Amino acid sequence: MQFEVEKKFWIKDGDDVLANVAELGVKLREPIEQIDKYFSHPKRDFEKTDEALRLRTIGSKNFITYKGARIDDTTKTRRELELPLLDGDQHCDDFVELLTLLGFEPVMTVRKMRRKGDYTWQDFAVEICVDEIDQLGQFIELEITSDLRTLEQTKAALLSLADRLQLARPEKRSYLELLMSQLGPQQVG
Repeated sequence: MQFEVEKKFWIKDGDDVLANVAELGVKLREPIEQIDKYFSHPKRDFEKTDEALRLRTIGSKNFITYKGARIDDTTKTRRELELPLLDGDQHCDDFVELLTLLGFEPVMTVRKMRRKGDYTWQDFAVEICVDEIDQLGQFIELEITSDLRTLEQTKAALLSLADRLQLARPEKRSYLELLMSQLGPQQVG
C-alpha cells in the first residue's frame, strides 16, 4: 500500500524560497498547467470523510485520483491511488459524463501552474513543487511516496527538509478546501 506524504507551505517571498531550493541544487522544470476537477460521491460526504476524487488534466494527459483520509496531523499523509486515463479532451469529457451518470457531481475546478523539481534528501526521493494557484497565491509542496514500513522515517525526513528550506507557513488544507472556504462551492462546466 502506497502513501503520499506531503507538506505544503504558503510562500510569502517567493525569491527567498526559490533561492533556498536552488541552493540545494534543485532545478525546477518549466511551469505546466494542471486542471483538477473534483467530484462529490453520491452516498458519502467526502468533506466529512476527508476523501477526494479528482480528475486531473496535464496538457493532453488525463488521470483519475482517489485520495483517502489523512492519517497524520503533522504532514498530509494519506493513501493515494492515481490511474492514467486515455489522452485528450474528449476522453476527459467522456469520463466526466461517466462519473455523472454514476451519481458523482462536479464540485469545483482548481487550476494551477506547477514547477516541479526532484531531490534526494536522507535517502528519500522528494518531489518539490512550486505552485501558483488561481485566486489563492503561491505555495511550495514537498512530497515523498512511502510504504507502511518506512512511513515514520519518511515523515521525519520531510519535516527536516522543510526546516532546511526555512519554510515557515504550513498549510494543512488542500487547494480545494482553501478555495471552497474562500469562494464557496462552484459547479464546474
